Amino acid sequence: MTDHQNLLAEQRRALILDEVRRRGGVRVNELTRRLHVSDMTVRRDLDALARQGVVEKVHGGAVPVTEASTHEPGFEAKSALELSAKEDIAREAARFAVPGSAVALSGGTTTYALAHQLLDVPDLTVVTNSVRVADVFHAAQRPGAAGAPRPGAATVVLTGGVRTPSDSLVGPVADQAIRTLHFDVLFLGVHGISVEAGLSTPNLAEAETNRRFVRSARRVVVVADHTKWGTVGLSSFARLDEVDTLVTDAGLSAAAREEIAEQLPGLVVAGPHTGHSGPAG
Repeated sequence: MTDHQNLLAEQRRALILDEVRRRGGVRVNELTRRLHVSDMTVRRDLDALARQGVVEKVHGGAVPVTEASTHEPGFEAKSALELSAKEDIAREAARFAVPGSAVALSGGTTTYALAHQLLDVPDLTVVTNSVRVADVFHAAQRPGAAGAPRPGAATVVLTGGVRTPSDSLVGPVADQAIRTLHFDVLFLGVHGISVEAGLSTPNLAEAETNRRFVRSARRVVVVADHTKWGTVGLSSFARLDEVDTLVTDAGLSAAAREEIAEQLPGLVVAGPHTGHSGPAG
């Protein structure tokens, strides 16, 4: 099987997993119609997800495994989920970056989308523990035909550390680098967010690195699509009252919006009808 075929299979399985968790279960015949693949392909995908321990196969379909707080999907798998929502969130979150300021971006597919939007903000200093985010800025900094760097290109600092499945660098080396720095704004991607657990991740080392990010930031902007609300990972790393603004998408329910508005100073719902609550940004 080629790398392209592997990627397609991984993205398809990520979409299936998202559907299982969102709806509480799916049927094989529904997935074949939605994904335009054969019954056998869907069954193989469900077999693979069951081996990963994230779904449980039942007659005619699959249901979620509830004890999934320690599962951390890879970057490619997560990048296939909620694509339009992440783009909407990225465009809105980029408004919080002021030219000439120092910003930090944590790892994650939403911060990766945001990095592309920040290329148009001049003279940023960007600190990140995401290999993928750093690559976005480094690619944009390559000299043009005249050999000169792009005017206003960001200065990028990539922390060291141990690489996670989501291509973030974590651990003592990353923590020490972040501890000595100060950011105007931290753009933080999360695995889960809830009233009870705050911000959480399935990776213990990543939780500690994210704590360091939060402590070093004057302003914390969480970028998270609606599927992250109510999700709880293994380790909490920040309370909701440590967050200044949540930028999410229009898929968030009205009840969740009310609950979040009671907990956070600022809520931005990105999408066709972008809305803001709390202090202006």
